[in-house]
Amino acid sequence: MHTVPIDLGSRSYPIHVGQGLLGRRDLLVPHVRRRAMIVTDDRVAPLWLDRALAALGNTPRSHVILPEGEANKHLGTLDRIFEALLRDGFDRGGTVIALGGGVVGDMAGFAAASYQRGVDFVQLPTTLLAQVDSSVGGKTGVNHALGKNMIGAFHQPVAVVADTDSLNTLADRELSAGLAEVIKYGLIVDADFLAWLERHVDDLLAREPAALAHAIRRSCEIKAQIVEEDEREHGRRALLNLGHTFGHAIEAAMGYGVWLHGEAVAAGTVMALDLSVRLELVEASLAERAGRLLERAGLPILPPAGITPETLLGYMRRDKKVSDGELRLVLVDGVGSARVTAEVPTEALMATLDHFHTA
Repeated sequence: MHTVPIDLGSRSYPIHVGQGLLGRRDLLVPHVRRRAMIVTDDRVAPLWLDRALAALGNTPRSHVILPEGEANKHLGTLDRIFEALLRDGFDRGGTVIALGGGVVGDMAGFAAASYQRGVDFVQLPTTLLAQVDSSVGGKTGVNHALGKNMIGAFHQPVAVVADTDSLNTLADRELSAGLAEVIKYGLIVDADFLAWLERHVDDLLAREPAALAHAIRRSCEIKAQIVEEDEREHGRRALLNLGHTFGHAIEAAMGYGVWLHGEAVAAGTVMALDLSVRLELVEASLAERAGRLLERAGLPILPPAGITPETLLGYMRRDKKVSDGELRLVLVDGVGSARVTAEVPTEALMATLDHFHTA
């Protein structure tokens, strides 16, 4: 097991990464207060719910099972969590436990942030994307038809326990989607990690335990460092959104759940790199290199056909990173280096959108 600490003063917490962690009471019970409510979904529950319940020992507990998938990440599903908490008589002395992927983690975390103005919660991420990204950093929320994650709150967990064994039950497509976020870390921060990923992407796809543990740990180390510097995304934390403004627009335009989040981010990353090349921030060779790696990871490097540039731009202009009417984008300006900028000529952005448009 490896433990990555995230230092946020009174809101600090550990991120535990390793095999066989979901059954360990010593990693879960110390972070749970008088009682627990496990929030999971109908895909994860048959696989991992019994193990998580057993890890709670004698702690009073209950659970709620949500419908699986991004299409269900909305206020209506969120209300099912609130109803379960209220019917169970849950009070501020309880702890919400998110058992599942990013959708479950985001919704359970937002419920914990909102219920009685805030209760503790623990993240037990069971997908690669959740283990390397969404379970760490305290972003919670739900989607709206007009934009992804537009309703939410910052609410840090009290612990993250990432059991790499849970990845053995993950569909290949879901594993690849998580790799989009892993590759992102190399592109924006760590050139050596990017090179390591190029050497070991086949090991990751084969679910080799040591390779997975290293990729998850390094991703969490990078994210922890950035979150420690900028918890509420007023500055450097926005770098973590490489490819996300394009990607979120793809998800919203297609309908949530048609493409996985990581798939949309992969295509969005290629689009962000294309724009970076057009603005002469990087050489075309880096965009080509990143595209090859994303393809090797089993990810799309082109957006879906049929979405017009005007449609994508409309969704992009509703992105959370828009400030004072200005669209801010994350662009790459070197291997392992990126920037957030609002100084993107409309002609260059439209050239990228037009370049990737297919009828």
